[in-house]
Amino acid sequence: MKRGTILLWAGLMVLIGALSGFGAEKVVKFGISQIVEHPALDATRKGFIDQLEEQGYKSGSKAEYLYKNAQNNRAVSGQIARHLVGEKVDLILAISTPSAQDAAAATQEIPILFAAVTDPVAARLVKSLEQPGGNVSGTTDRSPVTQQLAVIREIVPKAKTIGTVFNSGEVNSVASVKDIKSEAAKLGMTVVEAPATSSSAVKMAAESLVGRVDVIHIPTDNTVVLALESVIKVCQDNKIPLFAADVESVGRGAIAALAVDYYKLGRQTGAMAARIIEGTVRVSELPVEFQKELLLHINPKQAKKMGVDLPEAVVKKASKIVE
Repeated sequence: MKRGTILLWAGLMVLIGALSGFGAEKVVKFGISQIVEHPALDATRKGFIDQLEEQGYKSGSKAEYLYKNAQNNRAVSGQIARHLVGEKVDLILAISTPSAQDAAAATQEIPILFAAVTDPVAARLVKSLEQPGGNVSGTTDRSPVTQQLAVIREIVPKAKTIGTVFNSGEVNSVASVKDIKSEAAKLGMTVVEAPATSSSAVKMAAESLVGRVDVIHIPTDNTVVLALESVIKVCQDNKIPLFAADVESVGRGAIAALAVDYYKLGRQTGAMAARIIEGTVRVSELPVEFQKELLLHINPKQAKKMGVDLPEAVVKKASKIVE
């Protein structure tokens, strides 16, 4: 075959390849970075994907979901963020404050939405809740501390001292503890802090509160929630009522939690993502969103193990009773 003919055929093949892709829908790549696996964060991720798939971004056809988990390792979290940038994803969902901070450090171009972040301003993710600026916005799970303390007082009326186990290295946890101390002071209650910088230190931190507090409250802390069973055992052995700031922890052994629905929070974030991908709004123009609907989950069996009988009024207004 002559050289001219070969070149002609090569040109035709390129043209056919180009035409075959003409008009094909672009597959949107969503990068998902999650600091650690636990029920609240997993529910957030599921809600995000479910919402987008309902809006037409089906995995394997119109969308691709690249999910990476850092197993509570900040160095790995940073690597994940850089990997997603290298994959040229169209949008990054960062679940948790550390994941969001690492994603924001990795790119100022790709839109980033965070979820399950307690204080995005203190974490320096946004300039303000109303006008984020930059390439980052999302949804916050800031705890309704006033209502949570009201539930604690209703279940344990004589409680005067609240113990809290938290990772002092997590910005979200520090913000939560600050809120708890502020609101508790208004009620004449005292907060005793028990920092734990790793999951292996959580049990010892919880044990340090024995004999010093009337109840223990766990904020939305990734490190502590990962080792929640150790706190539950300390509370059972010493008859200390345990309260949580996420409802998923009630199924694991806390006696009650008044909190946001993390699955719905994920769906809310997914709806924001669709607007960004479809070009109806820029991420810099999207105010940080809250969730107004709260859930009250209770666990009567665990309450008895921790020396508490749940008041009938609390049982009646519970969103879910864990059997």
